[in-house]
Parts: sequence; structure tokens; C-alpha cells
Amino acid sequence: MPQYKAPLRDVRFLLNEVFDYSSHYAGLPNGEDASPDMVEAILEGCATFCEEVLAPLNLSGDQEGCTFHNGEVTTPRGFKEAYAEYVAGGWQGISHPKAYGGQELPMSLNLLKSEMMGTANWSFTMYPGLSLGCMNTIFQFGTAAQKQTYMPPLVSGEWTGTMCLTEPQCGTDLGQVKTKAEPAGDGSYKVTGTKIFISAGEHDLAENIVHIVLARLPDAPKGTKGISLFIVPKFLVNADGSLGARNTVACGAIEHKMGIRASATAVLNFDGATGYLIAEPNQGLEAMFTFMNTARIGTAVQGLAHAELSYQGALPYAKERRSMRALSGKKDAEHSADALIWHADVRRMLLTQRAVAEGARAMIYHAAKLADLMVTGVSTGNKAEYEAYDDKLGFYTPILKGFITEMGLESANIGMQVFGGHGYIKEHGMEQIARDARIATLYEGTTGIQALDLLGRKTLLQSRGKCVFNFTSEMIAQAQPHLLDGGPIGMMARACFKRAWQWKLLTLRIMLRANKDRDLVSSACHDFLMFSGFVMMGHFWLKQALVAKEKLAKGGKDSAEFYTAKLQTAEFYFERLLPRADGHRKSMLAPTRSVMQMDNEHFSFH
Repeated sequence: MPQYKAPLRDVRFLLNEVFDYSSHYAGLPNGEDASPDMVEAILEGCATFCEEVLAPLNLSGDQEGCTFHNGEVTTPRGFKEAYAEYVAGGWQGISHPKAYGGQELPMSLNLLKSEMMGTANWSFTMYPGLSLGCMNTIFQFGTAAQKQTYMPPLVSGEWTGTMCLTEPQCGTDLGQVKTKAEPAGDGSYKVTGTKIFISAGEHDLAENIVHIVLARLPDAPKGTKGISLFIVPKFLVNADGSLGARNTVACGAIEHKMGIRASATAVLNFDGATGYLIAEPNQGLEAMFTFMNTARIGTAVQGLAHAELSYQGALPYAKERRSMRALSGKKDAEHSADALIWHADVRRMLLTQRAVAEGARAMIYHAAKLADLMVTGVSTGNKAEYEAYDDKLGFYTPILKGFITEMGLESANIGMQVFGGHGYIKEHGMEQIARDARIATLYEGTTGIQALDLLGRKTLLQSRGKCVFNFTSEMIAQAQPHLLDGGPIGMMARACFKRAWQWKLLTLRIMLRANKDRDLVSSACHDFLMFSGFVMMGHFWLKQALVAKEKLAKGGKDSAEFYTAKLQTAEFYFERLLPRADGHRKSMLAPTRSVMQMDNEHFSFH
């Protein structure tokens, strides 16, 4: 089983040397307390909790799974104690207002915490993780009374939250939602319907669960324009904040899943359950996107987490396991065979995992700064600032969620491959990482949905390509001063410069062709997303490489090994992974005829 060790050196490199988080925090209204000493204390404390408490429960939690009996869910052994320690440590309220018991630190610090927790034990992290979107939704759209009732226990972690969207007849197409909300005459509503795939929908870790539910009012228009949003607690809350009667929402079953088996995924039946409208009637979907964007960035973290954990499992095995001699000659003369790490193909796999994990971390940490600025717009009432950063983050979100989870899944599979047949055996923990990683490309919108969102909605409809043009301008500005440099840096800069112009031109070509062939958007979107992901990651690898080169030039032996490895990993990315973009570029421009020409009947089995 991989022994998780928080990658604090790389985290500090990004925070302090690449993105200058110290100055970033100094400019935020809620950043005063996020001093370098405070950030370091949070990193160290979270690393200890993750390494010593959460990581040891990862394999056992998967083996035991959750149990369901008469509507009640029992989490695996050790989870309740770990959750109690999590609550006692104040980890849930890091980024939430002091008025509700939180520490009111920037949102990005919560994301740093989530990365470590998710890498150590993704199943456990699902329980408090789903509460984040619930809290954000109530904080942004709830009434003063709703905030006062629900925020304090959610912020402390005494209660948890969920998002209840999916129903048996609909997944991503929320226009098909059938759950009804009937006015009760006292300001509340009676919510009736069934929701499925509800992560952390029922469990024994917290005393109450606050469900955020999509439902339709009696006079609601059809489709997505007729969806409202409701707060439906598992237990009703008395006027003094104490828990009252059990609400009529019951867990009908939990899913038997391929992975994240220690996280309960529930079927919830709402039988006239008491609910409270949040946001405006028939505008629930707009409010829910607060929830969804939060969840999608969190899912991108899962891609990073599984790439990192699989790498941490594969690397020591490759150094210890011996097989044959290296083709370039004997390496470990004192042994009868050389370690796996001497074989070029194994090194290719390890470097792929490392390049994905460290590239994804840089992408996500940059997006986290944008999230901080977006939250500042909300807290200060600056609508223009909020909308500007929300739009910018909206462009990143489908790339982060879609591309990073796909590459995280690939990295998890690579980890099994390094182990060979032993990777297929449960006791080593590598196959669990692959099973856990598989869901990341599916929930919170499949990769195809993220791709349609990126190309169809964000690029073509909302911005007419402006979102791509703005980002590629940043790429060009970073690369241009280094185009004539020699060595790896010059090669990387020229590659980024070329790919930025490719991305611009591809966007224009698709925009023009889509006017005549509407199916092109759907047939090209996956390749457009993956191309975008590879190119965007290249931009952030160049950013890291430039800092590493500068630090090496200043001398100092203490970190020379780290910076050298950073440069070498960047060079590997540009020579071995970024070229995949060419295949996606060619595929997205292919005519849609080969995709659409076959009659539906011809898809039948033969």
C-alpha cells in the first residue's frame, strides 16, 4: 500500500516561488491572517493529520466499505474517530466567515487542505468535501435566517451537506427533473421525489445532513427554466438551533460501486419532506452552479490526488523491484538484476505520473488564486469584480475537471503497470487507486459534458473565442522573451508560443465551420478539451521551469536537486507529453461525416 507523504516541497515551491501567494494574500480583504507562518502551520498540521490519521484508513476503508441496514449507513472502522478529530481540529471552517465560527482565511487554503486529504484518503474526503458547496450556496443565496440556522454547524463540521441533483430518469440533463415542491402554507414546502448518486447522502459521521435539492414548484415552466432550489435537512431544526423531528427523507439504498467504496453514495427518497426555498423561484439552476463549479474544481483535485498517490506507490517499487539488466549495461552490479527504474520504459511511466501531478498542481493553484478573487467580489459586493473572475474561472473549470481527471486516471493505471502483475493484487493498493480514480471522469459532469461546456458554451456561445484568445495572449507574453534562449528553456518557450497560436487558429476554424455544421461542436469537443489541457499544462510547466532555472543560476546546494529535477520533468513534458496535442488537433478538424454517417440500425450486434 502506498505510504502517503505530503509533497510539501513542491507545494511551497508553487506558493512561495511561482505564484507569490504571500503578496496575493496581502492584497485580499480576508488575507491578513494568512501570513507565511500561518500558512506553514496549516500545511504542516494538515500533512500530519493526513499522513498519520487518514492515509492508514484508505486501504482498510476500501476493503470494509460502507454497510446499509434499515435506512442507516455505517462507515468503515476508524472513520468516525477520524472525522471527530477533523472537526476538533477546526479544519472544516478554514475559509468560512468568523461570524459563523470559521477562520475566514482565503478559499485557496481550503483547497490546499483538500489536496492533501484527498490524496491520503479520497473516500473520507468526500464526506466533509460535499459540505463546501452547500455552505457556499447558502452563504451566497440564503436569507439571513437560513445562514444563521445552517452555517454555524456546517462550518464547524458538526453537520454535513450534500447536493441532490440527479434522478433515475436524468443525469446531466437537469431539465428532466421531476421532484416536486408544494407550498405548505407556512413558508415551507413539501418536497417529494427520488434522488440518486448522492455522495455522502447518508452516514453516521455527523448528527445532521443538510441536503440542497433541485425541485419544481407547481406552476414552474418546463425544462431548466422551471427548477428551484431547496434546503431540506435530515433533521428539522428548532428555533433555538437544536435538532427536532426526523424529516421525511430516507435513504433507500447505497450504491455498490467500483471504487471510493468507503464513501456512501445514497439513493434518497423525499416523501413530502419539509424544505425551504433558497434563491429566487425557478432560478435554482443558476444558484446551483455555485455548488457545481466548487464541486468540479474539487474533482479536478481528485485527478491530481490519484496521479500523486499512484506515483508515490510506483516510485519506491521501481527502485526496489529487480528485473533483467538495463539495455545500456549493468547498473546494480552487486545484484543479479537491475532495479526497474533503470529501464527506460519504466522511467517513461514514472515521469509521466510526475509530470501530470506537478503540472496539474500548478494549474489548480493558479485557479485557486482566481477563486480567492472571485470570493472577494462576493464578500465586498463588487458585482463587476465577481463576474469578471467568475467568467475567467469558468473557462478554467472544464479544462481542469475534464483534462486533469483523464490524466489522473491514466496515471493511476500507469502505477498498476509499473507493478506488473502485482499491481492487480489488492494488498498493494495500486488497483484501488485506479478504481477510485475512475469515477472522477464521470461525476460532476462527464468529460464529454465538460468538453461541450468548454467548446460549445464557454468558447463559442458566451465569449466567441475571447476566453481562448485572452489565455493564449498570456501564454505568448510569457514565452516571447525566451524564444531565442538556448537549451531546454528556449525549446519550451518556442513550443508554448507555437501552441498558443495553434489554439487561437483552431478556435477560429471551429467557430467558422460550426456555423455550417452544428454536429462539429459535439464531434470535436473532446479533442478540443484535451488539446486545451495539454497546451495549458505546457504553459504552467514553462512557468515552473523559468523559476527553477533562475533559482539554479543563483546557486546554493540545498535545493539544487529539487530545481534540477523540476527542469528535467518539464523537459520530459514538452518532449513526450505535449506532442499528444497534435493528434487531438488533427482529429478535431476531421469532418463529422465519419461520426454521423452510419444509420442507427447499423450499430446493432452482428
